[in-house]
Amino acid sequence: MQSEELFDVVDEQDQILEQLPRSVVHARKLLHRAANVFVFNSQGKLLLQFRSATKDEYPHCYTSSASGHLSAGEDYLESAQREMQEEIGIETPLEWLEKFPGTPDNAFEHTVLFRTFSDGPFTFDPVEIERGEFFELPHIDQMLIEDESQFTPPFRQLYRWYRQNCSD
Repeated sequence: MQSEELFDVVDEQDQILEQLPRSVVHARKLLHRAANVFVFNSQGKLLLQFRSATKDEYPHCYTSSASGHLSAGEDYLESAQREMQEEIGIETPLEWLEKFPGTPDNAFEHTVLFRTFSDGPFTFDPVEIERGEFFELPHIDQMLIEDESQFTPPFRQLYRWYRQNCSD
């Protein structure tokens, strides 16, 4: 049997306090770390993953191109590269865009958003991802207006920041 993943529990300044199992960190709503990657194609469209029905949080919702928790001892860039490889099967250089503090609105995750560019090919992890699709940013804007609950709360926070700070 596979042992449960360990996370670094951190304080408001993102300093490590201790390491605890994933289930404990989530149950107690403790601050921990995550990395998200926005992958754009050569037409400027953003790759979104549609989470599988078996995900324990936000099944059948759209989210970042690749994302995940940092394992204990891992840094943000290592995690982003690992998640990108595991979830969508690509390895590309990553650009660090912004770091966000952990709050109740983003699942208590100190989060770093990275950006990269790729036209694939992509290999989607079927356990995590039902499908991946590229969308033009104005289309995502409209989808958010129509029903923001079709997106994970962390993605909504990151995307809104991105639109205010990084897109035309």
